[in-house]
Amino acid sequence: MDRYLEKYQAVTGKTLPAVAVKLAPLFDQMQAGQVVPPKGQQAVDLGFTAHTFNNRRENPAIYDYYQWVIAHVISTPINELTAKLIGMAFTSANIIESNLPQPLTLNPWQIKQLETSLITAKQAVIVENNGIFIWLAHRHPDWPLINQSGNDFNESSVQMIQKIERAGVALTYLGDLDSTGIRIAAQLFAALKQTPVDQFMALQTPQRVVQWLSLYGKVGSGRTRSVMLRPQLFQEEANSIHVLGRFVEQEQLIEPYEQLIADWLA
Repeated sequence: MDRYLEKYQAVTGKTLPAVAVKLAPLFDQMQAGQVVPPKGQQAVDLGFTAHTFNNRRENPAIYDYYQWVIAHVISTPINELTAKLIGMAFTSANIIESNLPQPLTLNPWQIKQLETSLITAKQAVIVENNGIFIWLAHRHPDWPLINQSGNDFNESSVQMIQKIERAGVALTYLGDLDSTGIRIAAQLFAALKQTPVDQFMALQTPQRVVQWLSLYGKVGSGRTRSVMLRPQLFQEEANSIHVLGRFVEQEQLIEPYEQLIADWLA
C-alpha cells in the first residue's frame, strides 16, 4: 500500500477501492512540483472519467480521496495548468499596449505572462457594470477603463488588477449604489496593496453618494439592507443607502460619470 492510501485510511477510517492506487504517481508529481495537466486530463490519464476529480457525484470515494490528499498531504504548491478560460478573463480598454482593437480581453495564461512594461496607462477607472464599461468605451474610445464585472471576483481578474496597481497605475472605482455594490467596492479595495482609499473612491465619494441617492434614488428594501464594511468610507456610503432606503444603478449616472471621469483623467 502506498503512503497516500495508508495516511488517508488511517486518518479517515475509510476503505478505498483497489483502483485508488492509480493516483499515487500523480500525487508524486504534484509533491515534486512538476507540471500536471488540468483535472479532466489527470483523471482520464489514470483511467477514470473526465469529471472524476471535479464532480463528487461521478465517483464519490475517489473524489474524496483526491481532494483529501491535496488538502492534507501535498505540501508544495500544485503546478496545475488551468482550464479556466471561460469566466476567468480580464477586460480593459487602453490599459495594455497592443495593436489589437480595444477593449482587450486576456485569459489567465496571458495575465500570468504579461510583462509589466506593456501596462502603459497612468490612470484607470474600474467600472463594476459590464454595460456601463462598454458604453463608456464606445463613447470615449481613448479612456483607460477596467471592467470589474460585478460579483465576478475571479482570481485572474483580481491578479491582473493587482499587477496594474504594482505598475504604478492610479486606480479609482465606480459601481452601483446599493448594499451589494458598496460591498463589491470594499472587497476589491481589500485586494489592493498601495492604493489609498480616498483615491479609490475619488469619484464615488460619500458626499456624491448622498447627492445621487437624493436625486436619482429608487426605493427598495432588498437592495438597501444594512451591511458592515471596512474601511470607514465604505461604511459611510452603505449607511447612507440603508438609512435613506434608496439605491441608484450605474445606468442612471452616465451623464455625471462622463464629466467626473474626464476631470479626473485630466
